[in-house]
Amino acid sequence: MKIFDANGCVMGRLASYVAKALLEGEQVHVVNAEKAIVSGAKHSVFREYIEKRQLNHERKGPFYPRMPHLMFKRSVRGMIPYQTPRGRAAFKRLRVDIGMPAGAGTPEIVEQAQMVSGTIHVTLGDISRELGAKF
Repeated sequence: MKIFDANGCVMGRLASYVAKALLEGEQVHVVNAEKAIVSGAKHSVFREYIEKRQLNHERKGPFYPRMPHLMFKRSVRGMIPYQTPRGRAAFKRLRVDIGMPAGAGTPEIVEQAQMVSGTIHVTLGDISRELGAKF
C-alpha cells in the first residue's frame, strides 16, 4: 500500500501519479487532501469551481463535490477508465483523507508533483470553504 502526502503538491500532477499507481494494481492512500494546490489566481479558480457546482441539476446530476477529499477523488476518477471493470476496480483501491489520520504510516512525497515557488495558487481547502463545505 502506497501512502502519498498531498501537502504542497499540485492536485493534477499528484492525481495523475496516483491514477497510474492504481492502474498498476496498487492500493493508494492520500493524506492531507485539503492542502493540495490548484494553480491560478484566486478569483478565477473560485469562479471555475462555482460554475462546476452550478452546472448540475439537484436531483439528476452531474454531482460535483464540495469536500476537498472528494474533489481529489473526482480528479483521479477523470484520469482512469472509470466506466470499465478495470477502472472501477482501480477506483475502489483509492482512499483519500482530510488531514493525517492516526496510524496512517509515513507518507511518500512525490517530488514531481511539488509546487514551484512563486506561482499563484489556491489550496483545495480554500476552494471547499468558498463552496460552503465545513470540515
